[in-house]
Amino acid sequence: MTYSYKTKGTCSSKISFDLEEGKIKNVSFTGGCNGNLKAISRLVEGMEAEKIIELLSGNTCGFKNTSCADQLAAAVKEALGA
Repeated sequence: MTYSYKTKGTCSSKISFDLEEGKIKNVSFTGGCNGNLKAISRLVEGMEAEKIIELLSGNTCGFKNTSCADQLAAAVKEALGA
């Protein structure tokens, strides 16, 4: 199933991804730091959703309370209904 998440407090404005059998695929960010976000997308491709939450939750960017990676974790958590 494809999910779309409106980010909060980051340079990116939206995250889209597929959740298939507990694994994340086809992650894409709208806006933000293009190179870094493409790298994150590649690194999490096929990863267990729970592992993404574990690894990326709480990651911050500069002076912000969150980051694009943290927002990805939030999006995955929401998709899982957690």
